[in-house]
Amino acid sequence: MNDMTKSNPQFALPANRARLVKVAAALEKNNIAAFVVASRDAARAKIHELIPKGAEVFTATSRTLDELGVAAELNEAGHHDAVRPKLTKMDRNTEGDAMRELGARPAYVVGSIHAVTDDGVVMVASMSGSQLGPYASGAAHVIWVAGAQKVVKNIEEGLQRIEQYSLPREDERMRGLYGFGSAIGKILIVKREVMPGRSTVILLEETIGF
Repeated sequence: MNDMTKSNPQFALPANRARLVKVAAALEKNNIAAFVVASRDAARAKIHELIPKGAEVFTATSRTLDELGVAAELNEAGHHDAVRPKLTKMDRNTEGDAMRELGARPAYVVGSIHAVTDDGVVMVASMSGSQLGPYASGAAHVIWVAGAQKVVKNIEEGLQRIEQYSLPREDERMRGLYGFGSAIGKILIVKREVMPGRSTVILLEETIGF
């Protein structure tokens, strides 16, 4: 967006543990596994616990994963069949179809979300939408990490959070790194999973990510 406003500080306030526990219970009712963890170390440990050694894993672009340091661990430690290092070595001009296929259907995709409602609805925004396909159905397993500040009352407030907080923060980050801003291209809203446990949300009792 060209007329980008400053982020709304209302959406930076973390929910307390009691509210996170209730959100986790609501997610479970929607067939989305959920865990409340107290620290970043615990969040990283839970991710590693959920992904078997040697499994194929794709780390979606995520400020939260970067702050956790878990993206580097999954991609560089050699314990998993990491997709992202393969993609960085491929030529988009000659191997574009293979790249899209590789990123679209990983065994595990790990990323973050922009909002989660009190009744257990997950919301993710994206400029390109590249990670939304695996999140929605392409990946066999989905793991999301969410800071406590991402809890909202309902979908309407979630959309406000995306517009008024996540987008301005990401826009600022991208302008600093690449010289151009961000935009909301697509939004995924997950109300329920058909297969129990296909998706997992790790709720962290602190502020992390956008």
